[in-house]
Formats: sequence, structure tokens, C-alpha cells
Amino acid sequence: MVEQRQQRPAQPVHNSEVYLLRQMCPTFSTIAPLSPPSPITPEEDDFCGDNIEALALTQPAIAVCDKKLAVEKRLSNAVHVLSTEATALQDLTALYSSDRVARDGFNRAVEAITRGQQKEPDSNRQSSGKLVVIGVGKSGHIAKKLVATFNSLSIRAVFLHPTEALHGDLGLIGCSDTLLVITFSGKTPELLTLLPHIDKSLPLILLTSHTRPETCELIRHRPDTILLPAPIHEPESKSFGVSAPTTSTTVALAVGDALAIVVAQELHIDVAPVFAKNHPGGAIGAAFKKPSKTVRNIAVALDRIPTFAASLENPTGADVLRTGYASPSGWVKTQNGIIPPTRIRRLTSSDFSKPLSELGWLVATDENEFVPVPADSNVQKAAEWVEGMRDALGSGRYEDDAVVRVMEKGKWVAVLEVGRLLEAK
Repeated sequence: MVEQRQQRPAQPVHNSEVYLLRQMCPTFSTIAPLSPPSPITPEEDDFCGDNIEALALTQPAIAVCDKKLAVEKRLSNAVHVLSTEATALQDLTALYSSDRVARDGFNRAVEAITRGQQKEPDSNRQSSGKLVVIGVGKSGHIAKKLVATFNSLSIRAVFLHPTEALHGDLGLIGCSDTLLVITFSGKTPELLTLLPHIDKSLPLILLTSHTRPETCELIRHRPDTILLPAPIHEPESKSFGVSAPTTSTTVALAVGDALAIVVAQELHIDVAPVFAKNHPGGAIGAAFKKPSKTVRNIAVALDRIPTFAASLENPTGADVLRTGYASPSGWVKTQNGIIPPTRIRRLTSSDFSKPLSELGWLVATDENEFVPVPADSNVQKAAEWVEGMRDALGSGRYEDDAVVRVMEKGKWVAVLEVGRLLEAK
């Protein structure tokens, strides 16, 4: 038995117990060591390629990487252009906020354009003056765009090509017109050639990169020119490596747009309905078709107002009172004016026997007593405008019983009392 046991080959002992040899190995720790740090796996945006195989510098991975770099370069170049043009507009804003020459030029330009567009004195007829915008090349394209903007705001404007002007189109320029010339350099040959053939009595506005008149060639030929600066902070060849009109056309368009909006605000009490009438189509037209409260909605049409009987001999205050109460609107027309309801209600018993000729305060006849307002003006805007006029003029002008003369296409079509307009606001 002993011999047989000794002849068996040695076998490993299977045991589930763990023996801690603390006494034999005093430096042994029962705390497991920290795991080694795992290698950092790059995120998808940190390496070129769509899968792990692209980590190997194989030819397909290099192509994908080159493509991504090309896209980033493309977008970076685009952002550079946008940033450069934004910087030019910021500098332009600072110029018109503080520079005396720029501010004076803009103010004179607005006055020149509005003067040519306003109604003739003592007449409802519109002036024949218009804005003639002149340019060639890229400046010509800017001119055409500005003409479209001016016309959409009911500021009459036309485009004139300088070369075509020398071959017959000079007849487009009228004796009451204002000229707006666009040239970045200020010395465009076609414009210098045209200049001697333009009537010197016509106001001339120059939209150019020059910020001082003494540096501009065109102004040296026409010293009374109104300077409208549109400079850029650095040449386009430096910004983009090519002199293509980019930043320069952006600033020229911005100044032209500012001019159009400011002139429209001075010519029209409410610009929005004017623009809506000229732009009935597309999404813009659809947005303006939403119902809005206009002066026309609350005014009284002239054809609904009875005329005071001219057959009456020596009409009195009592006759006016009877006619006013018989009028559906309360208004009464006379041979030379109009009587608002508020004034009729002020008649007292002592006025009944007085002849109308002695009741001068009753009839609105003087042009100064009328406040002209377009029929499609928004009530809120029109009321604010009248309040501003009243505050500016003072001296009892435009009181509540003053007459708002509602105009449409240059014609007097309805009336409204100032007080009623302010209440409707």
C-alpha cells in the first residue's frame, strides 16, 4: 500500500481556500493595486475618419482628413468675409455718429431729396421732381437697387447710366430733379465726362469712399456737391487678396438704404401703409393685407356732408345749428370752408341771431387750420404725428376742433376732427 502510494505521480491540490501569508511576508498588502490608466479614445470630431480603421494612416483616411480640412478652410474664408464687412459697417456707424462732415452731408442730402418730392406750395398737386440715381459698373447695380427701394417707399426715383446719358438719355433729367451719383473712387471717367452736361442749379449728391471733399476729384469739378461718405477701413485687396467690389458695395448700399428710410419717414406720416400699397404681391404683400385701423376708417367722406344753403339771405347761427343737427355726420360745408361738429355745439343762444359773417371762429377756412393726413395712415401713427406737430407749433394750433384733411392720391376726400383722431388712438 505504501509502495503504491509512493509510485503515484504528483497531482496539484485543488482547494478553494486562500491562505494569507502575512507572517511569512509582512510587506504583502491585501488591498488590490490600482488598474493602469486606459488609453484615451479620441472622439469622432478629434480625428479624421468615420471609424477606427481610419486611425491607421491609410490612403482613404488621409483623403477624408484632407476633405475635412478643406471644408474648414472654406467656412473660415466665408466667416472672414462676413467679419470684414461687419467691421466696415461698424466703422461707418461710428463715422455718421460723430463726424461733422458725414453728418452735415447726410442732413443736406435728406433736405435736397425731400424738397424735390414735396407738394408744391398752396397746391394739392405733387411736385414733378424726382431723384435721378447715376452709376456705372458695380456702382450702377447698387444704384438700380436703391432706385427700387426709393420707389417702393413712394419716393420717385429713376436710374440713369452715364454713357447712355451722353447719347440721348440726358432728357430724363428734369428741372426739379435731384441727382445722386455713386462712385467709390470719386473719379470714374464716365461720370467726369457727364458732369459738365448737368445743370449746375440741380442739387448733386455724391456717394463715395472719400470722407473729405478736398480729396475727391469729382467734387473739385463741382464744389457745391453734397458729400455722402461711404469709406471702408481697409482696401479689399488687403482683406481678400483681390480688388473685387465687396466691402465697398456693402457700405454704399447701407448708406443708400439709410437715406431712403429717413427720407420716407420725413415725407410720409406713416411709412408702412405707403410701402404696403406699393408692394401688394408676395409674402410682404400678404402680411400687409391683415386688417388695420386707418384714418379712412374713422373719417367722414366729403360727399356725405351737406352744404349750407347758399340761397339763405344773411344766414345766422341758428341756421347753422339747424343744418348741423340735420346732417348725419354733424359736419356742414359752406361756400368757402367747413364747420366741424364741435364748433357747432359751442353756439350759444346769443349767437343764434348773429349773421354767419360775424361768427368767424365757426368756419374752418384758412390753410393753417387744416392738418393734411393720408387716408391710409395708421390711426396710432397719425395721432402721434399730430401731437408732435401741436407740441412743436404751439400757440393754440391744431386744437381738438381743428380739421384733419384726409388726402388720397393728392385729393381731399374726407374730414376728421383732431380730437376724434386723438381719441381713436
